[in-house]
Amino acid sequence: MIRLSATNMTPFELSWTADEDGMLLRTFLQKKSISKRALTDIKFAGGFILVNGAEVNVRHVLKAGDAVRIIFPREVPSNSMQAERIALHVLYEDEVLIAIGKPTGMNTIPSREHPDGSLAAGLLGLYEEQGIAATAHIITRLDRDTSGIVLAAKNRYIHHLLSEMQKKKLVFRRYEAFAEGVFSDETGVVDAPIGRRDDSIIERIVRPDGQIARTGYRVLKQYAHFAHIEVKPETGRTHQIRVHMAHIGHPLAGDNLYGGHLQRIKRQALHCGHLSFMHPLTGEEMNIVMSMPDDMKEMLN
Repeated sequence: MIRLSATNMTPFELSWTADEDGMLLRTFLQKKSISKRALTDIKFAGGFILVNGAEVNVRHVLKAGDAVRIIFPREVPSNSMQAERIALHVLYEDEVLIAIGKPTGMNTIPSREHPDGSLAAGLLGLYEEQGIAATAHIITRLDRDTSGIVLAAKNRYIHHLLSEMQKKKLVFRRYEAFAEGVFSDETGVVDAPIGRRDDSIIERIVRPDGQIARTGYRVLKQYAHFAHIEVKPETGRTHQIRVHMAHIGHPLAGDNLYGGHLQRIKRQALHCGHLSFMHPLTGEEMNIVMSMPDDMKEMLN
């Protein structure tokens, strides 16, 4: 891996046209989801607010047809993570979003045990190559040994919009998995709170004082000793799918942390293969897909 040095990069900017007279610029920007924190950053960290090319403050009164332009401050990645040149599987990319197909064995973000080679560090390297002034804004994380789609924003503003969408359950993920045993029901919902196991910093369990967690599943095909299932988590707790499937007696194949066996596959057989949401700027319906990796396809054979 080649570590990259910081470069001079172009900051992110947005522009709109005012459609009515008499609105305060502050109100106009609030309607565009520019937060008070973002306005403070723009004011004190090197950004600009322009109307018809002239710098103004948020008390400026707009007229219909005014050209409003926001130039956000240049983002500076944290010193705790270095940019790395890593070959990434880009599934979708535009000016503000990027979706990466994460392989198994790659951390989404660096950890103490695996400080190098993370998807986030690879994004920083890609951003530097493209001249994008941004840190790695990860929207959807996956465990190290779970494969699938990871969505990231290229600036704080888009990160904020997508995070708000996540809170409103407007970012949908669909997984494929192989769960052990024979299912008695073709469909079901596991509604059980999840919390950390008292004697572990990694393992999670179902416990009454845990966080609310709901996981829907559907059996796609039942085999003799395991089932190919589709999983739709309604919440996003750590290890949620793995914990919930083990809780109902169907641990994921290969997931030895939660009772799965390693005969058929050497990691949890879990893959995020579909991600859907409305584009935060255009409103376009986004559907990003990624097929299962080879180790899971081999189980079908």
